Amino acid sequence: MHAGLLTEPVDGLDEALEAVDAFDRALVTGLLRPQHAEAAGPARLAGAVVGTPLAARVAEAAGKAAAGAAGEDHFLALAAARTALLGSVHDALLTRTEEAAGRSPGAETAKPAGGQPTANLLTAARAWLSDLARCGWQGLDHEVVSGAAEVVSAMLPDPSLRRLAALLDGFAAELAASCPGASAERFPVRRWADLWSRGMLLTVPGAAVTPAVGTADGRLLPLGIDVQEHATAAQAQVHAVFEPADGTAPRLVRASVSVPKPDTILGAGIWQLLRPHMSLLTAAGEGRSMVLDGMPVTAEGDLLWSDEHARPGEPADAFATARVALPTATAPVTAPLDRHPARIAVPVFLEGYTARTDDDGRLTFTVAGTELAVDTDRIPAAGPLTPDAVARSGACIALIRWDAGRFGVQPLAVETTVRKKVTSLHAGAWAGGTADKAGARAEKAATDAAKVLSERAGRLLRK
Repeated sequence: MHAGLLTEPVDGLDEALEAVDAFDRALVTGLLRPQHAEAAGPARLAGAVVGTPLAARVAEAAGKAAAGAAGEDHFLALAAARTALLGSVHDALLTRTEEAAGRSPGAETAKPAGGQPTANLLTAARAWLSDLARCGWQGLDHEVVSGAAEVVSAMLPDPSLRRLAALLDGFAAELAASCPGASAERFPVRRWADLWSRGMLLTVPGAAVTPAVGTADGRLLPLGIDVQEHATAAQAQVHAVFEPADGTAPRLVRASVSVPKPDTILGAGIWQLLRPHMSLLTAAGEGRSMVLDGMPVTAEGDLLWSDEHARPGEPADAFATARVALPTATAPVTAPLDRHPARIAVPVFLEGYTARTDDDGRLTFTVAGTELAVDTDRIPAAGPLTPDAVARSGACIALIRWDAGRFGVQPLAVETTVRKKVTSLHAGAWAGGTADKAGARAEKAATDAAKVLSERAGRLLRK
């Protein structure tokens, strides 16, 4: 691990992000009647893409936006320029991360399969997003935000439109919670601009088509599980090394499962919701490999998990995989619309570092003289891994991420000494069930909560 590369400056990074931030500030006040300071945002965006195929369209769009006369096509051009800039940031940071990890990033672009959704619904979605750009976050009101409801309802029956429908539905819910915008003290400026620009590009016919899918035959060696939990949803993403049966180079892959959940099911209880949908969770929790036979996989390295294409394999220690197989695994490619710094999550193996916790409780690893912030907030309550265990560790399987202008690590598993014995602790250790007292109590509480909710739902249906 060449950690020093992660702290070296990246040429053009600050300039690209400054142009994005300038445009994002313009979206706060809106582009209907922009004031002079905010009018510079679209112009900064146009200046950043000079010399690219987007230059002429974005320059025209910036001029129209400055005059308060931008139309839907102009907003689309601005969204494309913003996405392209963040895509360039993603590529530069990912290249730097893979260099630090000793791997080469994917060299090919993930190509989509065919199929295009209904154009009139895409037009309706673009019209709503354009209205948002005109009024800006400060001009939000419930009338503007509620315009998404009818569009989302019409999209949901069409599988090809559900990706955009889910984005619009969640975006509208966040906007509604901040209405009226004139009375809001703060806005999640970067996040809402991300959602707006992504939504605009997904209204282009063909942009959200299903990615091309191949098949995977071979052995899957889990590295760790990244768990994300919200009040009404939970997701587990297994990062793994795949060894093809034909003897070609191993490669990094992912497999994800997401489920809705009631807000009363917390911590280890989420495994009861996730476990039935993917046998890989149990294998990863038990430290076992999986044998894949015809498993669907995208060019981006995402396994479209189906239990009928997998069977349990031999025991496989994640740290042995990290030490031996991970350094030789090739990185996946990234689809064009997924090129964003927030998407960077590169598995790495760290050892020989020192850990330090400052007075504010922030944990830092010093790797070969380079300090890397440790994101302990991402350690889930649904497993035995804790910030204290990470601070005492001597080896770590982690994801390199980029946030708040710097690289950091998210621990997935650590090796630490417990009673003079080296022990491994995994964030997803309870995915397949646990004899741990705390985990067992949480699972039992979740079972009781699910039973009560089921009984209540049954009574409501009978009424």
